[in-house]
Amino acid sequence: MVPSSSSEKNWPRSLLNVLIRAGLILVLVLFCFQIFSPFRDLMLWSVILAITLYPLQKRLMGPLGQNEGRIATLIVLIAVIILMVPIYLLGTSIADSVQNTMNVVKVDGFHIPPPSDSVAGWPLVGKPLSGIWLQASTDLPGLTVKYIPQIKGVSLTLLSKLAGVGMGFLTFIFALIIAGIFMAYGEAGSRSAVQIASRINGPVKGPKIAELCTATIRAVALGVVGIAFIQMLLVGVGFVLKGVPGAGLLALAVLLLGILQLPVTLITLPVIAYVFATEGASTATITFAIYVFIAGLVDNVLKPLLLGRGVDVPMPVVLIGALGGMVTGGIIGLFIGPVVLAVGYQLFWQWVQDTPDDPPGI
Repeated sequence: MVPSSSSEKNWPRSLLNVLIRAGLILVLVLFCFQIFSPFRDLMLWSVILAITLYPLQKRLMGPLGQNEGRIATLIVLIAVIILMVPIYLLGTSIADSVQNTMNVVKVDGFHIPPPSDSVAGWPLVGKPLSGIWLQASTDLPGLTVKYIPQIKGVSLTLLSKLAGVGMGFLTFIFALIIAGIFMAYGEAGSRSAVQIASRINGPVKGPKIAELCTATIRAVALGVVGIAFIQMLLVGVGFVLKGVPGAGLLALAVLLLGILQLPVTLITLPVIAYVFATEGASTATITFAIYVFIAGLVDNVLKPLLLGRGVDVPMPVVLIGALGGMVTGGIIGLFIGPVVLAVGYQLFWQWVQDTPDDPPGI
C-alpha cells in the first residue's frame, strides 16, 4: 500500500484556508459596496464629467498657466453659473403654474366646456369619456369628490417626480464640483485608470481598453447629453423671452426628448401653433417661430460634429440606456444610463472581436 504524501494530507486544510479568505474578502466587498452605494450615481457622474471636461482643461492650460487646480476651479464655476439658468427657469415655471392654478380655483374662473356629440360615438371609450366630461362641465366639485383618491395619488406622484427633478439638478451640481476635484489631479487619475485597466486586461491590452472607455464616454456625453443640453438652453431662452406659459417645464421636456433621441419638434411645433393662435401673425411671432424651429433642429448639425469624433455607438443603445437609467436612477440616471451602457456595449464588442493569440487545443 502506497503512503500518502504530505501535500495530499495538507490539501483539505489549504482548501479550507482559501475558502475562508475568499469568504472574508466577499464580506468586505459587500460591506464596502453597501457603504458606497448611496454615493454610486454621484461618483459615477463625477467621473463622467471629469473625463468629458478634461480635454477643455488641457486646452486652457497653455493660455491660463499650468496650474490644473486653478483651471479646474474656473471651469466648474462657469459650468455652475450656466446650470443656474435652467434651474431658475424650472423653479419659476413651477411656482408660476401653482400660483396661477390657485388663483383660478379661488376666483372660480375655471370652466370646462361640455363635450360635443361626436365624443360619445368614439369606439370603446366614447360613452364613459363623454359622461365624465359632461359631469366635469356641469358639476366639477362633485366629480372631484368622486375621484379624490385617484387625484390624490396622481398629485403625490407628480410632486415626487418634481422633487426628484430638483434633487437631480442638485446632484448634478455636486457631481460637477467633485469632477473639478478629479480634474485637479487629471494626470494622476489618467495614470491610475491605465494601471487599473492593465491590471485587469494585461499590460498590452490595458491602455487600449482605457482609451476605448475614455473615447466612448466623451463621445456619448458630448454627442448626446451635451447636445440635448444646448438644445434646452437655446429653445428655453426663446420660450422665456416670448413669455410662453410653463417655459421651464417645456425646456426640461426638450432636454428629455434630446437625450431620448426623439425630435424636439414634438415640443416646438405645438408651442409655435399656440403662439400664433393667441397672438396672431406678426413680426415678433414669425421671428420667434423661425428661431425656435431652427433651435429645435440644431442637433442635426451638432451630432455629426460631436458624436462622430468618438466611437460608433448605435442610437438604440443610447435610447435604452436613457430609458433604463431614468427608471432606475431618476433624472441623474437619465444622464448616466446612455454613457454606462455605451461603454458596456463597446467593451462587449471589443471582447467579441479580440481573438486569442494561441488557438485552443483539440
